[in-house]
Amino acid sequence: MVADVELDRTSGVVRVPRAWAAVDSGLIINPDGLANQIEGGIVQSVSWTLMEEVRFDKNGILARDWASYSVLTMSDAPKVEVELINRPNERPLGAGEASQGPTVAAVVNAFANATGKRIRDLPLKPERVRAAFG
Repeated sequence: MVADVELDRTSGVVRVPRAWAAVDSGLIINPDGLANQIEGGIVQSVSWTLMEEVRFDKNGILARDWASYSVLTMSDAPKVEVELINRPNERPLGAGEASQGPTVAAVVNAFANATGKRIRDLPLKPERVRAAFG
């Protein structure tokens, strides 16, 4: 998993314009379905990593609808490329939610590599990113 990460240090906005994945799930039965599963997981994971957050106060959950819970929009979704590794002599393993964890790791590690700052709380909201640069 590789993520291309862009940062606007002034605003604190982090973007992921592109992402690449190589997937080995044994014998591939449905290549299109497998690629779609991985692509969707990457987009969902980028959304979690950059903006999704359930906020609470003393009375409970503050985000009770889509208007108050931010998600990645199509215009902000990364361009995703997936390379499938077919191993016909192996059993089919499937992929389930195989791309979510590696995507988060790729995004935050790219951010840390580019900035020298390791943010350990997600999402990478602008105010959290600006605070990292103090």
